[in-house]
Amino acid sequence: MKTGRNHLTPNLTRSAGKKPPRPTKPKPREKSPARKPETRKSTEHRKTWTPAKTTAPPAHKAAFQRLNKVISTAGVASRRTADQWIRDGRVSVNGNIVTSPGLQVDRNNEKIAVDGKLLPSVPSSVHIMLNKPFGYICTLKDPAGRPVVTDLLKDIPVRIYPVGRLDFDTLGLLLMTNDGDLAHRLTHPSYQVPRTYKATVSGFLTDEAMFALRNGIDLEDGPSGPSRAVVVSRNNRQSTVRITIRQGRSRQIRRMLEAVGYLVIHLIRIGFGPLKLGDLKLGQYRKLDDPEIQSLYEMVERG
Repeated sequence: MKTGRNHLTPNLTRSAGKKPPRPTKPKPREKSPARKPETRKSTEHRKTWTPAKTTAPPAHKAAFQRLNKVISTAGVASRRTADQWIRDGRVSVNGNIVTSPGLQVDRNNEKIAVDGKLLPSVPSSVHIMLNKPFGYICTLKDPAGRPVVTDLLKDIPVRIYPVGRLDFDTLGLLLMTNDGDLAHRLTHPSYQVPRTYKATVSGFLTDEAMFALRNGIDLEDGPSGPSRAVVVSRNNRQSTVRITIRQGRSRQIRRMLEAVGYLVIHLIRIGFGPLKLGDLKLGQYRKLDDPEIQSLYEMVERG
């Protein structure tokens, strides 16, 4: 008797020429779709941002501040002027003359006086954008009797002053405020606040001149540093260029263009930091809105 696997366990499936069916596996449990990692862009809406309810700088939350900052914030002087007043012995705290601009004082609980006169209560901060016309001086008073930019402001109840300067014959965006600390930061070289101008020059502005403007030019008071320069239009009669610099030296744009052989016939500032002049008419002004004010403070906080 023959023995063998086929004899003992006949394989009917094989004899039919078919493969045995595979055992049914349990259906795997469905996984919930993987959560995509959140990108910076997808989480931007989660960031908490509260528009400035007041226009006072964030630093005002601190109880103690530097003496020079307290004086400038009160709107009676710029920080540089406050420094000089303190060193000259014109400032007292609780009746005692002090000569250190960096002295920490409590604005709310200490009596601070200049020339014996107590500082006024801290005013609400005011921020104005003016489209400066030709022929006005960026100062509060001019010994020669020329028009000053504050002559254009008719309904501002507090004393405000220009943040930086525009030349007598330069038009455009001028920021004005009574916040001395903000003004100091925005004009200090370490913060590198961008300033954008549109300049029209005589003649055809060459690519070589544009290259020099972008890479920096040696001026009598030092290198201008690199700038962002874009040709707006040019022909043989005149050319217009948009230039952004991060310095605020006297007549800097004019001197840069003169250094590469061009005479400026029209110059207007169209941007300062995050601010844009837009369609504000010449000689007109407006108060900054809360997002604009917030962006200024954020810029100098990052700086």
